[in-house]
Amino acid sequence: MNSEPLSETPKTGSLRALWVTAAIVVVDQLTKLLVKGFSFPSLHLYCHGMPLGASIPVLGDFVRLTYIENPGMAFGIDLGGKLFVTVFTAAASVGILWYLVKIRSEKFLVQLPLAMILGGALGNLIDRVFYGVLFGEGALFQGKVVDFIDLDFFNISIFGFEITRWFIFNVADASVSIGVILLLFFHRHFTTQEEPAAAHPVPEAPIPGVNESLPGTTQREAPRAD
Repeated sequence: MNSEPLSETPKTGSLRALWVTAAIVVVDQLTKLLVKGFSFPSLHLYCHGMPLGASIPVLGDFVRLTYIENPGMAFGIDLGGKLFVTVFTAAASVGILWYLVKIRSEKFLVQLPLAMILGGALGNLIDRVFYGVLFGEGALFQGKVVDFIDLDFFNISIFGFEITRWFIFNVADASVSIGVILLLFFHRHFTTQEEPAAAHPVPEAPIPGVNESLPGTTQREAPRAD
């Protein structure tokens, strides 16, 4: 007696890429607090940080730590004011998280770019939402983003616009940029869907005179005319 194969349990997938998101947020916030400085008397934790506008050489003049505060988006881009940027970033983060849940059955490398973009967005969102209140510099949602990575760049002069160093950025900005590059590299995984396999094989239709037979009976050979 033949038994029908049991249907496989559908895979729920994994969101391991969110660990990357969490790591980016932690590293981003730690580096910003070390640059800006902090004081937590209840935990006996203090850090003087850097004066605003100060610059410290790391690899000569090629890499420097330069502390500035940015009220706009990544790399100093300002669109629509602080509140608009904060709301836009929050909405984008929710959308990215929703899509990560949707593609949780995909491979880790497919989820990684979105996880990096989400981590960078959340890192800067924390600055905009809470830093004004935490450091007594403004109201909720009115904080400024801490930037400090200062890199040398090719000297470019075009239409009166000159660039001698790259825009000062932070770990969150770098994470978003790398995530976008990886997203472009893996874009085919987001535009193609794998066809679901059939749970059971489709029975072959009987062909008259060839394979038609009643269930439970053996097919007999047609008599030959002598």
